[in-house]
Amino acid sequence: MEKQVTLAVSGHDECPPADLEQLSKLLRCPLYTAASDAEYVLHKSPTRLELFNPKQPNTKAIFADFVEGKVRHRRLYGGGKGQDLSKALGLQKFPNATIIDATAGLGSDSFVMATLGCNVTMLERNPVVQLLLSDALARADSSDDSEVEEISARMRLVQQPSIEYLTALEPEDYPQLIYLDPMFPERGKQAQVKKEMRFFHDVVGDDNDSPELLDIAIQRAVERIIVKRPLRAETLNDRKPDFKIKGKTIRYDVYLGTRHN
Repeated sequence: MEKQVTLAVSGHDECPPADLEQLSKLLRCPLYTAASDAEYVLHKSPTRLELFNPKQPNTKAIFADFVEGKVRHRRLYGGGKGQDLSKALGLQKFPNATIIDATAGLGSDSFVMATLGCNVTMLERNPVVQLLLSDALARADSSDDSEVEEISARMRLVQQPSIEYLTALEPEDYPQLIYLDPMFPERGKQAQVKKEMRFFHDVVGDDNDSPELLDIAIQRAVERIIVKRPLRAETLNDRKPDFKIKGKTIRYDVYLGTRHN
């Protein structure tokens, strides 16, 4: 992790101790019972893996989920291929596209792209977020919802830094599309609006290599590179996109890939 926050692991009352020991060794952090002053705790509940701040008991834990909540609402009522993301991806031209989501985070955008029929490879370098994503995929695969299972089958998680993964790709493995949603340094009081982003800034850190990631993405995507940005934010790396798709609060900066250069 980029920021030196203290992390511990815990589990529900009936959680097998071996499971917690495995998490502890994997993350190289103590059990919460031995580190009660930890700033963040990765907790194995009876139903899911979640991350919470024990010093903020009124703040909800964060977790990845592809079955319920916001992702379910967007899957059912999000507008399908008429939504801005689909237009930015160019799915009318590239149905069932192969996509690399190089900044997977909690995977919500990856799930939407898979819902739209794409085959998505999620890249994530942070071990805590990797575990949250793996847990969400496992729950989706074992859900009673056949549609969710079909969608999650189009999602693949690769636990590797994006620049390293993209650099090593052979030309025959270049994806049609590469999707980027980089996280930038906090800015004043705005950072307190979303607690989820507070967690990410603390535990994951800023994406300081985003300019380099865009450069390598432009060399690897065959058709398009899509960069998700706040509506009035500067362009990534001050690089002018080939075109933009604007919504009410966000926009997608689209760069043409290797086939067009």
